[in-house]
Amino acid sequence: MEIPPPEIIRVKTVQVACDGSGEVSPALGHPRVYLRIEPDTGFVECGYCDRRFVLEGGPADSQPA
Repeated sequence: MEIPPPEIIRVKTVQVACDGSGEVSPALGHPRVYLRIEPDTGFVECGYCDRRFVLEGGPADSQPA
């Protein structure tokens, strides 16, 4: 059974940065990491907070553009 990610963020670029902030202060997040979305999967997950970044229009994007 696959556990869904805690948060899905749709993006327009294949390179993203995540520091765990958003609803919390950046000071309460995690170190900033730079991630790259692979074209064949269309998404990447942050190893710290498990956020899933989905490339708009990519294979993992289930919402219309």
